[in-house]
Amino acid sequence: MTYSYRAEPGTVYLVGAGPGDPGLITAKGLACLESADAVVFDRLASDELISQARSDAVLINVGKVSGRHRYRQEEINDLLVATAREGKSVVRLKGGDPFVFGRGGEEAATLAEAGIPFEVVPGVSSAIAAPAYAGIPITNRGYATSFTVVTGSESPDKPDGSVDWEQMARTGGTLALLMGREGLSSIAAALVRGGLTPQTPVALVEWGTHPVQRTIVGDLSDIASKADEAGLSSPMVAVIGEVVRLRDQLRWFDRKPLFGKRVLVTRTRTQASAFTALLAREGAYPIEVPTIEVQPVEDTGKLDEAVASLSENDWVIFTSTNAVDAVFDRLDVLGRDARSFGVTRVAVIGPATDASLRSRGIVADAVASQPISESLLDTLPVRSGHRVLLPGAAVHRDALLLGLEEVGAVVHQVTAYTMVAPKDVRNRIEQALRDGVDIVTFTSSSTVTNLMAMIDGDPNRLGDSLIACIGPITANTAGEAGLEVDILAGDSTVPGLVQAIRSHYAEGTANE
Repeated sequence: MTYSYRAEPGTVYLVGAGPGDPGLITAKGLACLESADAVVFDRLASDELISQARSDAVLINVGKVSGRHRYRQEEINDLLVATAREGKSVVRLKGGDPFVFGRGGEEAATLAEAGIPFEVVPGVSSAIAAPAYAGIPITNRGYATSFTVVTGSESPDKPDGSVDWEQMARTGGTLALLMGREGLSSIAAALVRGGLTPQTPVALVEWGTHPVQRTIVGDLSDIASKADEAGLSSPMVAVIGEVVRLRDQLRWFDRKPLFGKRVLVTRTRTQASAFTALLAREGAYPIEVPTIEVQPVEDTGKLDEAVASLSENDWVIFTSTNAVDAVFDRLDVLGRDARSFGVTRVAVIGPATDASLRSRGIVADAVASQPISESLLDTLPVRSGHRVLLPGAAVHRDALLLGLEEVGAVVHQVTAYTMVAPKDVRNRIEQALRDGVDIVTFTSSSTVTNLMAMIDGDPNRLGDSLIACIGPITANTAGEAGLEVDILAGDSTVPGLVQAIRSHYAEGTANE
């Protein structure tokens, strides 16, 4: 069930975004985010979450890094008040929970003093989520029946500090330490002075719940040196106590088949979400850099003529969801609906295209067993003289058109949409390659052609990245571009491609 909640003008919503995994935001938090006029967010809020904001929403990054702040806290407080007074609904998107070391209480107090309506939408704290994603229950019968969350931002060596670390050592249960990377060595020593044994287990979880999560296990005597050797940095949660011993048995997140693999997704922005969701489910780190963008045709005259005379055809063939969208968009503009097809039969290539058509009330008369043109030609009962409408990205002579003409069909191709390269994508491709990519995925020949154009046709720019293609036609295009295809989906669908990538790594592990 979809949670419905409308952010009210002039109201500020202090929303916990969770620790990193965008799926950990609450239903109410997401509903507020999707309807807000303005979003004020921290550096730990994921790009995927920010993308859920309205396209016309004002986005303001107020992220803080130790020693480097875009805005002082007082400026953030004033910004929230001023934006709400403009009549905007404002989501203050904060990592974790707004009231767990997030200074949300200070922001709420400022809003209350200014008479600004506000609501608090709690979030999942990293103190709980990061250990859970590392396979460490914060409490467990027989190990710990309580836990304490404490900030490590203040050095134990500071006179009259706000945290009595030696007392912390005597509380029992589990200690979850946030923001303690810099003072880790001193904190460990203080806990030992307070009575914990040097062999007390400790786990450090860096970037908890992210696909780049890392976990280091040690004890109070050596954890600081292990963190230094591994180069761990913030954000980091330290879990101190006997529950850490359960990690080997209960770890699940970093055992996923594609955990930590950086996968470049080159599909259109609108089509990428399902793909990235499947990759994330397998533990991968999807990097969405769409190399193609679907745009409506500038002159809709010919398309409108074709749409107005749908019922005059024997067959209409949809080869993509984009074609379905384009035709039904024009039907809507012309004040028509699915009844315009009359008794015309409809054929589709691919399960996604079939599903898109069904969502509009039409069940295809013929569906290709495989999402390629040749498969449709094998099953399509088109005879000589049949009139066939073929809406697509551009008028060109492909295998489907040639096959239809061979049986004597009268084919009318019409350009229903265009495919172009996004304007801002080259810099994003360059950045992704600098950061490192394990797998480059291609879901159509267009994605291959456009990506190669953005790297000046040089296959060497992709380095050691594996090349994964959705089907043989796409793979042929990749080969012609000088790329060696490492992974080819047996089932030419997005789920089939993800399964092929997963199988590739599973086979590699088995061979080690």
